Amino acid sequence: MIVWCIFALMTAAAIFAVLWPLGREPRKIAGGSELLVYKDQLQEIDRDRAAGLIGEAEAETARLEVSRRLIAAADVMRPAASGPVAPSVALRRRRVAALAALVILPFGPPGLYIALGSPNVPGEPAFARVETPQGHDSIADLISKVEARLASNPGDGAGWEVLAPVYMRLGRFDDAVAARRKSLALNGDSPTRQADLGEALAAAANGVVTADAKAAFGHAAAADPHQAKARYFLGLAAEQDGKNAEAAAIWRALLDGTPDDAPWKDFVRAALSRVTGKDAPAAGPNAEQIAAATTLTEPQRMEMIQGMVARLADRLRADGADVEGWLRLVRAYVVLGDRDKAKTAATDAKRALAEHPEQITQIDELVKGLGL
Repeated sequence: MIVWCIFALMTAAAIFAVLWPLGREPRKIAGGSELLVYKDQLQEIDRDRAAGLIGEAEAETARLEVSRRLIAAADVMRPAASGPVAPSVALRRRRVAALAALVILPFGPPGLYIALGSPNVPGEPAFARVETPQGHDSIADLISKVEARLASNPGDGAGWEVLAPVYMRLGRFDDAVAARRKSLALNGDSPTRQADLGEALAAAANGVVTADAKAAFGHAAAADPHQAKARYFLGLAAEQDGKNAEAAAIWRALLDGTPDDAPWKDFVRAALSRVTGKDAPAAGPNAEQIAAATTLTEPQRMEMIQGMVARLADRLRADGADVEGWLRLVRAYVVLGDRDKAKTAATDAKRALAEHPEQITQIDELVKGLGL
């Protein structure tokens, strides 16, 4: 309510400032004094002519000019002398201007705001307008603000943790490495932070898993065997070293037991296909088996899985040339917790694949990757 009162007073002051000069009486033309001046000039011309100071022609010319001015001054005074018969043009214009000011000043700005503004949008505090990034604020501006805050408070571990992935997305890999190292130092060691540091180091080296990056990934995988990012990059390091069989074993072990909805699963499968030259097998049962398993009890579900593994084992004993089948069988026994059968299956596989050394190498790498 106070705000509206202030607005009303401001509007009244504006109206008064406009109407005050319009309401003043117009200045009267001092025509009487002008007539006296022109009459004195005529008399002075006559005196100069009588004294011989000017010639007759010059005197006549001067009389004509002064007479013309005298007649013009007399015409100006004639309306004022005739009395207030009708308002002058100037007075009418003043009244029109005053009326327009009375209408436009109070009603013009609100009308424009309703037409062009946003009267139905709630107001926003000034602090929120300053702190909230506007639509035209660039990412670089926002990063600069965070960097300025971290420059004044370099011990803010949470700030470095947030800034590092932004650097990665922007391709500022050296800055990302520095931010990851500071996050590790301030927030403490963890498998995830070590894996993130290794990723930044590899990105800074144009995708090459350097010795420092490999050390970080190894540290992360040792602390958490399920750290997917570290295990993937360790496989990539093996591939870059020319050890395709080792890379394939690491990636097969990574795919083993991985949920089907894992966002990186297809990426790892593509990498596995790259080093093996064949499509990576899809893990797990088919759609019909999954649908049937959902209606079973836990003992029935386990019995069904064991039955599928047993059928796979029987098929491989009859035809042991399928190296991918042997790899699936070894992983299946590990998932079931029967490591002895997994070792036996690996031995049977190497016996069946004796004429294919490269396939035996795949079996050995899988055994090594599974810790058998």
